[in-house]
Amino acid sequence: MSRLFSDHFLAGLTPDERTLVEKLRTLCDTRIGPAAARVAQDDVFAWDNFRLLVEEGIIATAFPREYGGTDSRQAVRIRLIEELGRVCSASASLVTGADLSTRAITAGASDEWKRRLLPGLCSGELQAAFGLTEPGAGSDVRSLRTFMKRDGGDYIVTGEKKFITRAGTADWLVIVGRSAADNEQFIAVLIHRDSPGVTISDTVPKLGWYGVPIASIVLDGVRVPCSQRLGAEGDGFALAQDALVRARIGHASMALGRAIGAVEIASAYATDRNLFGRTLGSHQGVQWMLADMVTKLEASRALVATAAGKYDNGDEDAAIFASMAKLHATDLGMAVVTDALQLTGGRGFLQDFPLSRFFRDAKLNQIGEGSSEVHKTVIGRSIVRRIKDCDRNPALRDGPLTDY
Repeated sequence: MSRLFSDHFLAGLTPDERTLVEKLRTLCDTRIGPAAARVAQDDVFAWDNFRLLVEEGIIATAFPREYGGTDSRQAVRIRLIEELGRVCSASASLVTGADLSTRAITAGASDEWKRRLLPGLCSGELQAAFGLTEPGAGSDVRSLRTFMKRDGGDYIVTGEKKFITRAGTADWLVIVGRSAADNEQFIAVLIHRDSPGVTISDTVPKLGWYGVPIASIVLDGVRVPCSQRLGAEGDGFALAQDALVRARIGHASMALGRAIGAVEIASAYATDRNLFGRTLGSHQGVQWMLADMVTKLEASRALVATAAGKYDNGDEDAAIFASMAKLHATDLGMAVVTDALQLTGGRGFLQDFPLSRFFRDAKLNQIGEGSSEVHKTVIGRSIVRRIKDCDRNPALRDGPLTDY
């Protein structure tokens, strides 16, 4: 059977990468998709789905080969996340969350700590959480108020983290904060959940995206050995940014996958539903809505693929393209899911119809890992900063443009 959306992006994958995507598609068809409504009923960690993704090598794509992973390119990971997002937001988030929560460990931990933690994180025996966001700071990392004071061979960590995914299930916490000695320096450390001074709240209720609970973390004078620092002192900001760039590409892929699923459902409904003596899909207005949705989604898929390729290549502008991909895909994803629900009418509003779940879940993609408004600011600042060093448009005459 063919699919409504083109598979042309698979052409850029290796045979092994395509095999992995096909395997995940089968899992989505036979196990993950049929169970998605059940997973979304309660906001508890989706252990069954997580273990399945571990067993099938999907979680391993975030980890280096020497620790049991496959060190997969973003080019293949966006395809996997898109497939999962098409049926189950929680499952897609399990993949992006495994990467976000462990990326700083992979990139910055000492060899000893990598050997101690990465194999267990890859196999699912251990869990980690990424503690960056605070009550007064999220996308604006420079507003963090978690401080780390040096005390001999330790850091004393004090602060509060908010909206932390996996906090309730994590064995280890990756905490990013400021140096008490130099507020311009950022430090990332590993903290065990049972360390004295660590308090993790109960699960915080949220609108949707069940299966990946969030909680708050209070750090009250937690003593952390300097050996558990990630990277050098001052590397915390760079480690956080690297993790966030990958997470933003993942959010974009998830949003597109969900939107693709929404269009598939709405299109199928349009062929089943009769209105004024003919199928809903035979009305030009509906066809135009579907045409707009599919065309815009294919364009956004191309942008996300470009961002993933730039990250894989180590391009200097990878972060800006990740922001553009995240902004465009998540805003579009919300709009498409809303229109798809509108096309299905009252059925779309029913809890046992997938689009009601898609609708609730879509909003968080526009908020998590930097809101759409934040990314507009980041992109706009980049344009204004770069234009003075760019080639002048040859259609202009010499002199200031204010002379026109």
